[in-house]
Amino acid sequence: MTRRALVTGGASGLGLELARLMAARGDRVLAVDLADERPDTLPDGVDYRRLDVRSQHDWDAALAWVRAEWGGLDLLVNNAGVATGGRIDVEAISDWERVVDVNLLGVARGCHTFTPLLKEQRAGHITNVASLAGLVHGPGMASYNATKAGVVAISETLLFELSPWGIDVSVVCPAFFRTNLHESFSGKDAAMQEAGVRLITQAKEDAAAIARIVLDGIDARKKVILTERLGRQAWLTKRFARPVYERAMLAQAKRLARKGGQDPAEFLP
Repeated sequence: MTRRALVTGGASGLGLELARLMAARGDRVLAVDLADERPDTLPDGVDYRRLDVRSQHDWDAALAWVRAEWGGLDLLVNNAGVATGGRIDVEAISDWERVVDVNLLGVARGCHTFTPLLKEQRAGHITNVASLAGLVHGPGMASYNATKAGVVAISETLLFELSPWGIDVSVVCPAFFRTNLHESFSGKDAAMQEAGVRLITQAKEDAAAIARIVLDGIDARKKVILTERLGRQAWLTKRFARPVYERAMLAQAKRLARKGGQDPAEFLP
């Protein structure tokens, strides 16, 4: 069955790979991203529109296009996001505002905009891309963790809220994989950004491999899509071996303190 799908952040990274996979199997795909012109990275057969997930005007225009061109939508993939990281006393509040507006409110706007259409159809599937950081909350990542945990919460809420209309909801929680996400890092905490860039650029899996797992999960209507063994292990450890999880997080926090040039002993009374 051919699906009509809209993918945010569809010109690079995971969004691009999802668009490629869906187009290759015959789905009709609208990729949306920040570029004014259609990026050369997109394959033939994929439509493109500029959409800033922070702009309700852009979301409304995308909905109007979908209604006019396709008459409906089968799959909304809220994938667009930015990377951030920083200790609570180092990261600026302006960086918090940026990541909340993109990672959390961007997803909320997408769901808010397209839910009336999906309810009219009494069918459809919303897939929100969160992160393992939405389930496992390591130190030095408060802003990113908060937005991704929020995406998990939105997804679980809508899973129940929209079920009477036959609408499926999935949330994707990948760990680190090779993509261009690190290019969106900004902020004052250089130590955290250095660690984040290294984890992304040196990850074993690339975006194409993760996209295949995600698409299989969407097809299977999985509620939570964990894409790597590391993520599954971390999540299970937090749920069922909490002391082990806490020791690992505390050890990570101590390493971060040393790397940031702070000796916790200096702050003891």
